[in-house]
Amino acid sequence: MYNILLIEDDTALNKAISVYFKKEKFHVLSCFSGQEALDTFSQNNSDLIILDINLPDLSGFDLIEQIKIMNLNIPILILSACDLDSDILHGFNLGAEDYVTKPFNIEILHKKINVILKRNTKNIFYKDDHLFFDKNTSKLVINNEETKLTPLEFKLLSLFLENQNQILLKETIIEKIWDSNENYVDEHTLLVNISRLRNKIEDDKHHYIKTVYGLGYRWCHDE
Repeated sequence: MYNILLIEDDTALNKAISVYFKKEKFHVLSCFSGQEALDTFSQNNSDLIILDINLPDLSGFDLIEQIKIMNLNIPILILSACDLDSDILHGFNLGAEDYVTKPFNIEILHKKINVILKRNTKNIFYKDDHLFFDKNTSKLVINNEETKLTPLEFKLLSLFLENQNQILLKETIIEKIWDSNENYVDEHTLLVNISRLRNKIEDDKHHYIKTVYGLGYRWCHDE
């Protein structure tokens, strides 16, 4: 049984979503404010978070940042009446898996959640003499020192390790990392994020991300 943390201050909507997913055999913890959500998240195991942006005590965007500090790997689906492109883009840049605008179809929301959970249940693990990475625990250790990643860097590293020795086209990476919202992201943004990731995980003796000119990138350790 999957555990969903539902953060929605509208009492009626919170109850409706909770009742639906409980009937679908999910365990749902309902919260109505940001602080309540932080307390609940810190004390319980969650597989996915459904998050409203307009909360009574703090912005949902700020809440995402605080939650990601606690667990970078937790998938978050934003459910909000805020439908501006800038809001949607901001949510994805903070590490949200999906963004659903209100009003919404509960069955479509269910399908989206199933896709996210299926995508995130596969663990990705990598270890050599320099780098250790465990997606499930969001732990990255470089040269025996734990290293922090941004949400986008985390997604990039997970994608490369899931497709080791395969060429990943730039278009494919953008689609996977930014959930098909590639119109918001250009190749320069991708280049900058890959450069930052390289700076964190590579040194003179360890090179992981190879540039395949004209195509994209490939994870291949010191071939």
